[in-house]
Amino acid sequence: MAQEDIFKKVVAHCKEYGYVFQSSEIYDGLGAVYDYGQNGVELKNNIKKYWWDSMVKLHENVVGLDSAIFMHPTIWKASGHVDAFSDPLIDNKDSKKRYRADVLIEEQLAKIEEKINKEVAKAKKRFGDSFNEQQFRETNPRVLANKEKWDALHSRFAKALNDSDLNELKQIIVDQAIVCPVSGSRNWTEVRQFNLMFATEMGATAEGASKIYLRPETAQGIFVNYLNVQKTGRMKIPFGIAQIGKAFRNEIVARQFIFRMREFEQMEMQFFVRPGTELDWFEKWKDTRMKWHKALGFGDENYRFHEHEKLAHYANAAVDVEYKFPFGFKEVEGIHSRTDFDLSQHEEYSGKKIRYFDPELNESYVPFVVETSIGVDRMFLQIISAAYCEEQLEKDKRVVLKLPVALAPIKLAVLPLVKKDGLPEKAREIINELKFDFNCQYDEKDSIGKRYRRQDAIGTPFCVTVDHQSAEDNTVTIRYRDTMEQERVSIEDLGKIIGEQVNFKKLFEEL
Repeated sequence: MAQEDIFKKVVAHCKEYGYVFQSSEIYDGLGAVYDYGQNGVELKNNIKKYWWDSMVKLHENVVGLDSAIFMHPTIWKASGHVDAFSDPLIDNKDSKKRYRADVLIEEQLAKIEEKINKEVAKAKKRFGDSFNEQQFRETNPRVLANKEKWDALHSRFAKALNDSDLNELKQIIVDQAIVCPVSGSRNWTEVRQFNLMFATEMGATAEGASKIYLRPETAQGIFVNYLNVQKTGRMKIPFGIAQIGKAFRNEIVARQFIFRMREFEQMEMQFFVRPGTELDWFEKWKDTRMKWHKALGFGDENYRFHEHEKLAHYANAAVDVEYKFPFGFKEVEGIHSRTDFDLSQHEEYSGKKIRYFDPELNESYVPFVVETSIGVDRMFLQIISAAYCEEQLEKDKRVVLKLPVALAPIKLAVLPLVKKDGLPEKAREIINELKFDFNCQYDEKDSIGKRYRRQDAIGTPFCVTVDHQSAEDNTVTIRYRDTMEQERVSIEDLGKIIGEQVNFKKLFEEL
């Protein structure tokens, strides 16, 4: 099945099973804005818990913060967002569609890379175990020709980005004969920059209102609170401040479902370090964050690092953690060495000293910062995409979400075999006993087989069936989602069996 078809099924599945809805749908929706349904909000909260606990509980020198969405407008001047927070956009005159110029070129690079990978895959199939991939990549004429094309385009693209040369970005699109995905034409406008911040007004009257912005990132709330946290928490460098919160960007090219939205949630941690040590910490956090992703068990080969072609104005090193979505490798997390840019800027614009006195060096300095920033919504989409599975069984097909059990929105479904003979009451007793420890669901509608399929599609890892034997010996049948195996267990053992599996500790042990 084509990858784009799989993605369409994932999107449809999210709506059908209460994960994600189009916002304001009864009014025909609002572009690139989504609501999380009853199962989606549980999964989202579990993702946030996995991140928060791994940051704050597992690191003695990382603490939390929750800063306001509205901030003093000078903050965004100091941070560079007012002058530099923009995307290079290009329109196709025939389709009237707008695209990010850099993304169009990145997709062209990916197509060349895919040609190389197809050649390698064909050769691997032809030669079998004797295949030497490295030698093939270094000697095959077709691979080398495509590699030369990739290198030339990549070098030209990187230079255009670093020079902020919009004319060159347009020329690359023309020279590469990149067409509009909708119209198929090459009738492009010029490339121009578009600021992504949402502006609004604060004040009692129109005349007295002041212009402020909805925050485009959560990081600045951490930076302007750096001294408050450091002093009240008696924090010693190196230390980090973690935050989960909403951010807003007026994305003109918002697509791929919840991958790119106008209202989204970020999980960010700013780690304050001694100047000169930032690149060492950058490497350490790269390793730590990649382990966090791989611990979910979706296949190490589906993750990679992507070095930035152009560094942001505040960074001296930057890398993305990318996951192989159905629409290709895309960023799920960014790791940046932000230098002392942010704190120095706020020190200059506020007129307040933002220094740290280092007793070991007996001197004061503005700390350098290493940032890890992950989008909750992208992480949600990555997990749903990775977990979605269609399995052909002997008699039928099942759709199952093989979610990590700690993240699953519903941990346990309790199903009375029939709606009589005291079985519903027995099932309710089990729910009442376990609902304080796990998110449980009671389900008595349809045949037991249909109920199993429904819970598979939701991603529920455990189904407990209460039958007539349960009343006799206080045992039930527990069914495991991924294997569909069943076993008879005592009701009093359910809490222990499920608790050992769904505990976040199992994930943290992988870190």
